[in-house]
Amino acid sequence: MTVQDPRADQTIELSVRQPAAGVSVLAVSGEVDMVSAPALREALVNGLADGGIFVVDMTGVTFLGSAGLAVLVEAARMAPQHSANLKVVAKARAVTRPLEATGLGEVFSIHESVDAALT
Repeated sequence: MTVQDPRADQTIELSVRQPAAGVSVLAVSGEVDMVSAPALREALVNGLADGGIFVVDMTGVTFLGSAGLAVLVEAARMAPQHSANLKVVAKARAVTRPLEATGLGEVFSIHESVDAALT
């Protein structure tokens, strides 16, 4: 799924894969801002509804704004309701800095790779 910002060339790309039973990986790339955050929210809501392990791979994210942070917080609150274990993969400063600056780095289970999140 690709969401295009009509005002600029800003794009978010989302793709979901299931490497094993009960495991979903949502790969996110591009800028997560107030325009693209609703698409991320929809993908998270749909994915978390299945329960199990849900990994949000943000290694391709180049910008994470407050709207994206709010979506992640909402997902963290929803995960237990669906018996889902939410994990975030983030190593780029564009993602880790906003998480650390807001104190959310301690709220999420953050890993440096999808493999690390799945072990």
